[in-house]
Amino acid sequence: MTRPKIDTPRFIYVLDPMCSWCWAFSAAVDTLKQHYAFPWTLLMGGLAPDSDEPMDKAMQQKLQAIWQHIEQQTGTPFNYDFWSNNVPRRSTYLSCRAVISAETLAPERGFDMVRLIQKAYYHDAKNPSDLDTLVQLAQQMGLDTSLFTSLINSPDTQSKLEAQISEAHRLGAQGFPSLFIETESGLHALSYGYTDVEKLTQRVEAALQRKE
Repeated sequence: MTRPKIDTPRFIYVLDPMCSWCWAFSAAVDTLKQHYAFPWTLLMGGLAPDSDEPMDKAMQQKLQAIWQHIEQQTGTPFNYDFWSNNVPRRSTYLSCRAVISAETLAPERGFDMVRLIQKAYYHDAKNPSDLDTLVQLAQQMGLDTSLFTSLINSPDTQSKLEAQISEAHRLGAQGFPSLFIETESGLHALSYGYTDVEKLTQRVEAALQRKE
């Protein structure tokens, strides 16, 4: 079968908006967006399914240790008030559906919702596992909050999330962030996990120079 010709390269970014390494990776993503005028496709990876159960202390301690490690490795700041201001839950699917719902209501603005979720979580110590938090972010985006609330809980949006998770697995993205670029020479993996922007740029340039 002949592969369709790719006229314009595109980035494919597999993430979870509540993934701490994705928060650290956001600066590199922003730099790539500034340097390359290519479209981006977002795939929600879905770290943790819906749950109303409070996160156990062992998991809380594990995640806080990861935050500390990321801070030390990358200089990315975290607001640890989150752990005392909220009842944490190991549940990220709702925030993933929030991104899909925002994209449905405002095409090409899924990135805006990702950024708002990350800022709310890691900077403002709010809980994106809570619907109220996500509705407030939708309002900040100027979205119709009634439609947004309906979409975020709809079976159709859940189906879209499941399809994106399956596509991420097909691409070989077993962790987040994972970044790919699709060019006329094929699909190229740029990063499985956190990678600094210098290495990413080198890999982008190498992919763009490759011929079929």
